[in-house]
Amino acid sequence: MTCMDCNLIIDIHTHAYPEKLLPKVRENLENLFKVKFYGDGSLNSLLEYMDRAGVNISVVCSVATRPEQVPSINDWLFSIRGERIRVFCALHPQYADWRKELVRIKEKGDGVKLQPEFQDFYVDDDKVFPIYEELQKMEIPVLFHCGEELSGTQLVRSSPHRIARVLKEFPKLKLIAAHFGGFRLWDEVEKYLLGKDVYFDTAFFLGHLPPERIKYLILKHPSDRILFGTDFPLQDQRNDIKFLMQLDIPDKIKAKILGENAKKLLKIKGGKV
Repeated sequence: MTCMDCNLIIDIHTHAYPEKLLPKVRENLENLFKVKFYGDGSLNSLLEYMDRAGVNISVVCSVATRPEQVPSINDWLFSIRGERIRVFCALHPQYADWRKELVRIKEKGDGVKLQPEFQDFYVDDDKVFPIYEELQKMEIPVLFHCGEELSGTQLVRSSPHRIARVLKEFPKLKLIAAHFGGFRLWDEVEKYLLGKDVYFDTAFFLGHLPPERIKYLILKHPSDRILFGTDFPLQDQRNDIKFLMQLDIPDKIKAKILGENAKKLLKIKGGKV
């Protein structure tokens, strides 16, 4: 099986930034995570790397670190959304008009991104539950950063056992637990989340464990609940596609991970873009 055999490749977890913010954002994130961007962090750079990797659609995810940033971030996301770009919009638990913003996101976006470490909240805090309830009611997918941070400096506010509590309270929530349920916490993922009705993305998972361990975890989770994601520009889409292609799992599961599952979740019509 090669990339060309897949009808659709969708990267559910990428980042891009407005031109005016690029120098500051890139410097801050590279210093924090101790990695170098692939490309410059711009939308054009993302599209160039997508072309190189054979990725048809990428979902740009954005985080509001302050409540007042929410509307302007989402205005930009709505402006870039198109045939090849989908958007998981910013929302902050302390943003007063979150209900109104969810109406905009439902109309103009594709989902929500929450980053508990940067937004200073625990995923299973009851105070956030009204937002989850509305997301569940409106059938809006929500992608959480889960597990440790690359920097290792933040608290872990999104551990697998906390995500499991959210799932118990909101069983119909379209919840995507990034980094295969919890970066560097995959033993805990196996204990609390594996096999449950929760989406995992593969960002900073493929290549970060021995292949046999990755194969085991993938095959123990529902095959329609795994989404290809890279966290670009922190990782190169080509490298993760190559790793997945070489993994000893059925081709049918690879195709689901690479695009079919995300296509259904995002309600994308047609085949190749």
